[in-house]
Amino acid sequence: MLRKSLLALIVAMATAYAGAADNSPIADSAPDSYTVKQGDTLWGISGMFLKQPWRWPEVWKMNQDQIRNPHLIYPGQVVVLDRANGTLSIGKSVDGQVTGGDRLSPQVYSKDALSPIASIPLEAIRAFLVEPLVDEYGDNPALPTIVANQESRVIVGARGDTTYARNLTPGIDAWDIYRRAQPIKDPYSGAVLGHEAKLVAKARVVQPEANGKVAELALTESVSEVIAGNRLEPSSKTSLMAAPPHPPAASLQTSVASIYDGVRDAGRGSVIAIAAGRDQGMEPGHLVALTRVNGTVTYLESLRSSQKVNLPDSRVGLAYVFRTFNRLSYALVMDATGPVKVGDKVSAP
Repeated sequence: MLRKSLLALIVAMATAYAGAADNSPIADSAPDSYTVKQGDTLWGISGMFLKQPWRWPEVWKMNQDQIRNPHLIYPGQVVVLDRANGTLSIGKSVDGQVTGGDRLSPQVYSKDALSPIASIPLEAIRAFLVEPLVDEYGDNPALPTIVANQESRVIVGARGDTTYARNLTPGIDAWDIYRRAQPIKDPYSGAVLGHEAKLVAKARVVQPEANGKVAELALTESVSEVIAGNRLEPSSKTSLMAAPPHPPAASLQTSVASIYDGVRDAGRGSVIAIAAGRDQGMEPGHLVALTRVNGTVTYLESLRSSQKVNLPDSRVGLAYVFRTFNRLSYALVMDATGPVKVGDKVSAP
């Protein structure tokens, strides 16, 4: 299968910024060469060669007509750095020695035997791509809902246990069962944007709802107990291929609404909820800056005199948006220079 080589993207970034007014994008500690391995990501490889790995999407957008798959690279490729020219090339390994090759440019790369690797670590967000995560629908009685369990049990939770539900969409056999947890609020307006939705089980329809009788389902997976009142939604078929990182609209101004699982601070690898979603133009792949608003402090000039001093905002990290809802988005913190907190500002990088 023919694919564009993302290594072209790395050199495109290097050459795009070479000779620019700002400093060279090549990191001072960049290696002379690197062989791509299974499990690597574009983010990690870019970080080896570039001072700011997150800036590669800018180059991808400039070259989108030539580079069709900018978020994919292949194991076995060798990246060689030409320090004299500030460029990268595809090298070859001969008897353990890496030699230079053709200078990278947008080109076709064929590698049928290997699977491509992603731009970010998918394992960190795999579960979040398929779980409900957010309940945005309030107390609507017409939603799919568990109404009873087998033999009038209060709870069920074993594989094969029977539960009963109403308002299921006809023709859909696989369902996620979840419970609505704590509300997620805008940290400044206080408006409820949704509720965290915790997956409790997966089930398949044994008998559909018909003739005035509710549907019968059998549990196929269980995380915790299923009780009456739990909600259902069709099992997600979200793709596990992450979208290439790209900046949102420059006008984006929102905030961190919550940190997943209710922890106080987030760091690199943590999942956060952002108080903006599809309604505000958010989409998977958006790369956003996280900034601490330090506000003001009181400066005591003397015992009788004081004044308010405005402190500058502080950049605390970068986050990759991987799933969006109507008014909320979930993002993975990719880099952090300090703890990320609820209320931190979210904007275009």
